[in-house]
Amino acid sequence: MTERRVAIVTGAGSGIGAATARRLRARGVRLVLVDREAGPVRRLAGRLDAVAVLGDVTDPEVNERAVRAATQHYGRLDLLHANAGRMTGPGPDTIDITAMTLDAYSATVGVNLDAVVHGIRAALPALRAGQGAAIVVTASLAGLTPYPPDPVYTMTKHAVVGLVRSLAGPLADSGVVVSAVCPGFVDTPLIAGMRAAFFADGFPLISADDAAAAVEHAWSAAEPGALWVVQPGREPIAYRPAGVPGPRAVTATRESR
Repeated sequence: MTERRVAIVTGAGSGIGAATARRLRARGVRLVLVDREAGPVRRLAGRLDAVAVLGDVTDPEVNERAVRAATQHYGRLDLLHANAGRMTGPGPDTIDITAMTLDAYSATVGVNLDAVVHGIRAALPALRAGQGAAIVVTASLAGLTPYPPDPVYTMTKHAVVGLVRSLAGPLADSGVVVSAVCPGFVDTPLIAGMRAAFFADGFPLISADDAAAAVEHAWSAAEPGALWVVQPGREPIAYRPAGVPGPRAVTATRESR
Protein backbone atom coordinates (compact mmCIF):
# COMPACT_ATOMS: atom_id res chain seq x y z
CA MET A 1 0.00 0.00 0.00
CA THR A 2 1.43 3.38 -1.00
CA GLU A 3 -1.41 5.87 -0.54
CA ARG A 4 -0.13 7.03 2.87
CA ARG A 5 3.57 6.77 2.07
CA VAL A 6 5.80 9.85 2.01
CA ALA A 7 8.84 10.36 -0.21
CA ILE A 8 11.56 12.96 -0.62
CA VAL A 9 12.86 13.34 -4.17
CA THR A 10 15.97 15.44 -4.80
CA GLY A 11 16.76 16.92 -8.18
CA ALA A 12 13.00 16.91 -8.66
CA GLY A 13 12.69 19.89 -10.98
CA SER A 14 13.38 17.95 -14.17
CA GLY A 15 14.54 14.67 -15.65
CA ILE A 16 14.48 11.47 -13.60
CA GLY A 17 13.48 13.28 -10.42
CA ALA A 18 10.42 14.92 -11.96
CA ALA A 19 9.39 11.68 -13.69
CA THR A 20 9.76 9.75 -10.43
CA ALA A 21 7.68 12.33 -8.60
CA ARG A 22 4.87 12.01 -11.15
CA ARG A 23 4.92 8.21 -10.93
CA LEU A 24 4.93 8.14 -7.16
CA ARG A 25 2.12 10.67 -6.90
CA ALA A 26 0.02 8.58 -9.29
CA ARG A 27 0.34 5.79 -6.72
CA GLY A 28 -0.84 8.06 -3.93
CA VAL A 29 2.56 8.79 -2.42
CA ARG A 30 2.83 12.21 -0.76
CA LEU A 31 5.88 14.16 -1.82
CA VAL A 32 8.56 16.59 -0.73
CA LEU A 33 10.35 17.83 -3.85
CA VAL A 34 13.82 19.35 -3.59
CA ASP A 35 15.62 21.39 -6.23
CA ARG A 36 17.75 24.50 -6.44
CA GLU A 37 15.75 25.85 -9.42
CA ALA A 38 12.68 27.50 -7.94
CA GLY A 39 10.47 27.75 -11.03
CA PRO A 40 10.43 24.10 -12.16
CA VAL A 41 10.10 22.55 -8.71
CA ARG A 42 7.37 24.95 -7.60
CA ARG A 43 5.37 24.31 -10.77
CA LEU A 44 5.68 20.55 -10.36
CA ALA A 45 4.82 20.74 -6.66
CA GLY A 46 1.72 22.73 -7.52
CA ARG A 47 0.57 20.15 -10.06
CA LEU A 48 1.24 17.21 -7.71
CA ASP A 49 -0.03 18.80 -4.49
CA ALA A 50 3.47 18.40 -3.06
CA VAL A 51 5.76 20.40 -0.79
CA ALA A 52 8.64 22.18 -2.52
CA VAL A 53 11.96 22.74 -0.77
CA LEU A 54 14.35 25.11 -2.51
CA GLY A 55 18.07 24.73 -2.08
CA ASP A 56 21.33 23.07 -3.01
CA VAL A 57 21.53 19.51 -1.68
CA THR A 58 25.29 19.82 -1.25
CA ASP A 59 24.32 21.85 1.84
CA PRO A 60 23.48 19.52 4.75
CA GLU A 61 20.94 22.04 6.07
CA VAL A 62 18.87 21.77 2.88
CA ASN A 63 18.56 18.02 3.38
CA GLU A 64 17.56 18.56 6.99
CA ARG A 65 14.90 21.05 5.87
CA ALA A 66 13.50 18.48 3.45
CA VAL A 67 13.19 15.89 6.20
CA ARG A 68 11.54 18.41 8.52
CA ALA A 69 9.08 19.27 5.75
CA ALA A 70 8.16 15.59 5.40
CA THR A 71 7.67 15.00 9.10
CA GLN A 72 5.91 18.30 9.82
CA HIS A 73 3.54 18.18 6.83
CA TYR A 74 2.91 14.44 6.67
CA GLY A 75 4.11 12.99 9.95
CA ARG A 76 6.46 10.40 8.48
CA LEU A 77 9.06 9.52 5.85
CA ASP A 78 9.16 6.25 3.91
CA LEU A 79 11.43 6.86 0.92
CA LEU A 80 14.42 9.02 0.08
CA HIS A 81 15.15 9.15 -3.63
CA ALA A 82 18.63 10.71 -3.73
CA ASN A 83 18.64 11.68 -7.37
CA ALA A 84 20.35 15.05 -7.90
CA GLY A 85 23.37 14.77 -10.19
CA ARG A 86 25.62 16.54 -12.67
CA MET A 87 28.34 15.83 -15.18
CA THR A 88 31.69 17.60 -15.12
CA GLY A 89 31.61 18.82 -18.70
CA PRO A 90 28.82 20.13 -20.93
CA GLY A 91 29.38 17.92 -23.96
CA PRO A 92 30.70 14.66 -25.39
CA ASP A 93 34.38 15.66 -25.53
CA THR A 94 36.73 13.83 -23.23
CA ILE A 95 37.66 15.94 -20.23
CA ASP A 96 41.34 16.74 -19.79
CA ILE A 97 41.79 16.15 -16.08
CA THR A 98 44.81 18.47 -15.98
CA ALA A 99 42.81 21.33 -17.53
CA MET A 100 39.67 20.79 -15.47
CA THR A 101 39.05 23.56 -12.96
CA LEU A 102 38.94 22.78 -9.26
CA ASP A 103 35.50 24.40 -9.14
CA ALA A 104 34.20 21.93 -11.74
CA TYR A 105 35.75 19.04 -9.84
CA SER A 106 34.31 20.15 -6.51
CA ALA A 107 30.88 20.78 -7.98
CA THR A 108 30.66 17.28 -9.45
CA VAL A 109 31.85 15.58 -6.26
CA GLY A 110 29.54 17.79 -4.21
CA VAL A 111 26.34 17.00 -6.08
CA ASN A 112 27.00 13.38 -7.02
CA LEU A 113 28.55 12.14 -3.78
CA ASP A 114 28.48 14.60 -0.87
CA ALA A 115 24.77 15.34 -1.38
CA VAL A 116 23.93 11.62 -1.25
CA VAL A 117 25.76 11.27 2.06
CA HIS A 118 24.11 14.40 3.47
CA GLY A 119 20.68 13.22 2.34
CA ILE A 120 21.07 9.77 3.87
CA ARG A 121 22.39 11.18 7.15
CA ALA A 122 19.48 13.61 7.39
CA ALA A 123 16.79 11.09 6.45
CA LEU A 124 17.80 8.05 8.49
CA PRO A 125 16.24 9.00 11.85
CA ALA A 126 12.84 9.57 10.22
CA LEU A 127 13.14 6.48 8.01
CA ARG A 128 14.04 4.27 10.98
CA ALA A 129 10.99 5.53 12.85
CA GLY A 130 8.68 3.74 10.41
CA GLN A 131 8.43 0.33 8.80
CA GLY A 132 9.42 -0.73 5.30
CA ALA A 133 11.50 2.38 4.65
CA ALA A 134 13.85 2.69 1.71
CA ILE A 135 16.56 4.76 0.07
CA VAL A 136 16.98 4.60 -3.70
CA VAL A 137 20.03 6.39 -5.10
CA THR A 138 20.41 7.36 -8.74
CA ALA A 139 23.84 6.03 -9.66
CA SER A 140 24.80 5.23 -13.27
CA LEU A 141 26.25 2.60 -15.54
CA ALA A 142 29.35 4.74 -15.02
CA GLY A 143 29.30 3.43 -11.46
CA LEU A 144 29.79 -0.10 -12.77
CA THR A 145 32.04 0.41 -15.78
CA PRO A 146 34.50 3.11 -16.92
CA TYR A 147 33.25 6.16 -18.78
CA PRO A 148 36.49 7.73 -20.07
CA PRO A 149 34.99 11.02 -21.36
CA ASP A 150 34.20 12.09 -17.78
CA PRO A 151 36.49 10.36 -15.27
CA VAL A 152 35.36 12.51 -12.33
CA TYR A 153 31.68 11.72 -12.94
CA THR A 154 32.69 8.05 -13.18
CA MET A 155 34.62 8.30 -9.93
CA THR A 156 31.64 9.76 -8.08
CA LYS A 157 29.25 7.12 -9.37
CA HIS A 158 31.63 4.31 -8.43
CA ALA A 159 31.79 5.88 -4.97
CA VAL A 160 28.00 5.99 -4.70
CA VAL A 161 27.78 2.32 -5.68
CA GLY A 162 30.35 1.49 -3.00
CA LEU A 163 28.40 3.53 -0.47
CA VAL A 164 25.15 1.72 -1.26
CA ARG A 165 26.73 -1.72 -1.08
CA SER A 166 28.53 -0.93 2.16
CA LEU A 167 25.45 0.55 3.87
CA ALA A 168 23.12 -2.23 2.72
CA GLY A 169 23.71 -4.64 5.58
CA PRO A 170 23.81 -2.20 8.49
CA LEU A 171 20.76 -0.27 7.28
CA ALA A 172 18.77 -3.43 6.63
CA ASP A 173 19.39 -4.40 10.23
CA SER A 174 17.61 -1.19 11.26
CA GLY A 175 14.72 -1.66 8.83
CA VAL A 176 15.88 0.53 5.91
CA VAL A 177 16.57 -0.94 2.47
CA VAL A 178 19.11 0.98 0.39
CA SER A 179 19.61 0.26 -3.30
CA ALA A 180 20.61 2.07 -6.49
CA VAL A 181 19.47 2.41 -10.07
CA CYS A 182 22.26 2.46 -12.65
CA PRO A 183 20.91 3.80 -15.93
CA GLY A 184 22.79 4.33 -19.13
CA PHE A 185 22.24 7.61 -20.98
CA VAL A 186 18.87 9.08 -20.06
CA ASP A 187 17.21 11.77 -22.19
CA THR A 188 17.30 14.55 -19.60
CA PRO A 189 18.81 18.05 -19.39
CA LEU A 190 21.95 16.43 -17.94
CA ILE A 191 22.97 15.27 -21.43
CA ALA A 192 21.61 18.23 -23.38
CA GLY A 193 25.04 18.95 -24.84
CA MET A 194 25.33 15.39 -26.17
CA ARG A 195 21.81 14.72 -27.41
CA ALA A 196 22.44 15.73 -31.01
CA ALA A 197 25.48 13.46 -31.25
CA PHE A 198 23.50 10.53 -29.84
CA PHE A 199 20.68 11.06 -32.31
CA ALA A 200 23.09 11.44 -35.23
CA ASP A 201 24.69 8.10 -34.33
CA GLY A 202 21.35 6.37 -33.83
CA PHE A 203 22.24 5.71 -30.19
CA PRO A 204 19.10 4.86 -28.18
CA LEU A 205 18.43 6.92 -25.08
CA ILE A 206 16.44 5.90 -22.02
CA SER A 207 13.36 8.00 -21.35
CA ALA A 208 13.15 9.72 -17.99
CA ASP A 209 9.91 7.84 -17.34
CA ASP A 210 11.60 4.47 -17.92
CA ALA A 211 14.35 5.46 -15.47
CA ALA A 212 11.66 6.50 -12.99
CA ALA A 213 9.96 3.13 -13.44
CA ALA A 214 13.24 1.53 -12.39
CA VAL A 215 13.21 3.65 -9.21
CA GLU A 216 9.72 2.33 -8.47
CA HIS A 217 10.96 -1.20 -9.16
CA ALA A 218 13.91 -0.77 -6.79
CA TRP A 219 11.60 0.45 -4.03
CA SER A 220 9.14 -2.41 -4.53
CA ALA A 221 11.83 -5.09 -4.83
CA ALA A 222 13.24 -4.12 -1.41
CA GLU A 223 16.56 -5.88 -2.02
CA PRO A 224 19.32 -4.42 0.19
CA GLY A 225 22.35 -3.30 -1.82
CA ALA A 226 20.75 -4.09 -5.19
CA LEU A 227 22.19 -2.34 -8.24
CA TRP A 228 19.50 -2.13 -10.91
CA VAL A 229 20.88 -1.68 -14.43
CA VAL A 230 18.60 0.30 -16.74
CA GLN A 231 19.06 0.02 -20.50
CA PRO A 232 16.80 1.01 -23.41
CA GLY A 233 14.10 -1.57 -24.13
CA ARG A 234 14.87 -3.74 -21.08
CA GLU A 235 13.31 -4.28 -17.70
CA PRO A 236 15.62 -3.37 -14.77
CA ILE A 237 18.29 -6.04 -14.34
CA ALA A 238 20.03 -6.76 -11.04
CA TYR A 239 23.79 -6.41 -11.47
CA ARG A 240 25.81 -8.91 -9.43
CA PRO A 241 29.40 -7.72 -8.87
CA ALA A 242 32.01 -10.44 -9.02
CA GLY A 243 33.61 -11.48 -5.77
CA VAL A 244 37.31 -11.02 -5.12
CA PRO A 245 39.81 -13.83 -4.58
CA GLY A 246 40.49 -14.70 -0.97
CA PRO A 247 43.89 -15.35 0.54
CA ARG A 248 45.80 -18.41 -0.58
CA ALA A 249 45.55 -21.17 1.97
CA VAL A 250 48.82 -21.97 3.71
CA THR A 251 49.45 -25.69 3.31
CA ALA A 252 53.13 -25.98 4.14
CA THR A 253 54.07 -26.73 7.72
CA ARG A 254 57.31 -25.97 9.42
CA GLU A 255 59.41 -28.91 10.54
CA SER A 256 59.53 -29.21 14.25
CA ARG A 257 63.03 -29.15 15.62
